[in-house]
Amino acid sequence: MTFLLILGGVVLLLFTGLPIFTGLGLFSAGLMLATQGDLGAVSEIVFGKLNTYLLVAIPLFTLMAHVMIRGRVVDDLYGTAHTLTRHLPGGLGIATVAACTVFAAISGSSVATALTIGAVAIPQMIRYGYDPKVAYGVVAAGGTLGILIPPSGPMVLYGVVSDTSIGGLFMAGVVPGMMMAGLFALWCVVQDKLSDRPVTREPAPSAREVAAALRRSFWALMLPVVVLGGMYLGIFTATEAAGIGALAALFVAVFVYHNFGWRDLWESAVDSCRTSSMLFMILAAAGVFGHALTKLRIPQEMVALVAHLGVGPIGFLLAVMLLLFVLGMFLETISIILITTPVVLPVMAHLNIHPIWYGILLTINLELALITPPVGMNLFTIKAITRAPMEQIIRGVMPYVLLLLLGLGLVMAFPGLALWLPGTMAFR
Repeated sequence: MTFLLILGGVVLLLFTGLPIFTGLGLFSAGLMLATQGDLGAVSEIVFGKLNTYLLVAIPLFTLMAHVMIRGRVVDDLYGTAHTLTRHLPGGLGIATVAACTVFAAISGSSVATALTIGAVAIPQMIRYGYDPKVAYGVVAAGGTLGILIPPSGPMVLYGVVSDTSIGGLFMAGVVPGMMMAGLFALWCVVQDKLSDRPVTREPAPSAREVAAALRRSFWALMLPVVVLGGMYLGIFTATEAAGIGALAALFVAVFVYHNFGWRDLWESAVDSCRTSSMLFMILAAAGVFGHALTKLRIPQEMVALVAHLGVGPIGFLLAVMLLLFVLGMFLETISIILITTPVVLPVMAHLNIHPIWYGILLTINLELALITPPVGMNLFTIKAITRAPMEQIIRGVMPYVLLLLLGLGLVMAFPGLALWLPGTMAFR
């Protein structure tokens, strides 16, 4: 009951429009004053939370994403996907999902994926005769892959808060990410078969066209292979992979595309610093919040409640997933991770729930948060691109909400979908 009151207080405070760092920080400071009468431990808590080598990965992965976006790599990615799938039913939809999948492995951000791919894909799909709401839905849903397919900013945050291997989380996201991309692509085919709208379909590409398309996007396709392959083989850690990825992105943008100058580098660095600083401030506030919860013995009370009720792992996970789904309608992904993780971790340890498995279930639920109204960030991203009515965008994403729920159920029913690949890593 105490936790529900605290959760309600945090949500209400965030609804006032305060920045997440300010709202969470003020609320946590109030809890500390109420529990121990002073704020003397705040500086030590903040320093301890931010003095973590793993956090170096956040600005480096962010820099990699900004460099590739400014390097205009996405045009070749989408062009290649279109060439390979243009003759298939729902070909442009499949191309959009494919481009989102590859770009997700570069950007680590769902909003950046939806914004960048959407600017190219939506006009193209409408031009070829697709129903606009179909175009809006596939881009909004495809963009959510940005946080499930590694690298992923939310996975880094969850890994830091829960002290879980970030490399393991990244590898765990690969199979579910490919599964969700496959479900999205399959739905594009089904939609095309069910639609009575005439859609322009081009002839199958020749071998020469396929080779030319793959040659144009070779370097962009190789970047995720280098980053993820290096982690999988144990050549470097997740933080080192972020550094390698940033350097590789600079190489591709400067020496392959020849359209990235000093001004672009400066702007990419500034944007990366701005994004990373915001995340670090939120993480600092979350550290104070977690400390206050511990002082109030909220985690211990949750463990005792679960033990008293005799709830098993699946029952507990179902309850948490429902809570996350409801929170996702009103809060953005970072808030959800930092508010809920300190409370559920002790219960997970009590029930022997693997933290990597839970991390993937959490991430899929966060994908749902990105496309469920009223505060789905990808919905607002599509509206910003197209100026389309929000009702039309929501109707377009509804089938993908059901597909994400199906994916969530499959990963919950078959933990091996998330845990198999991390279990085969050369270095864990």
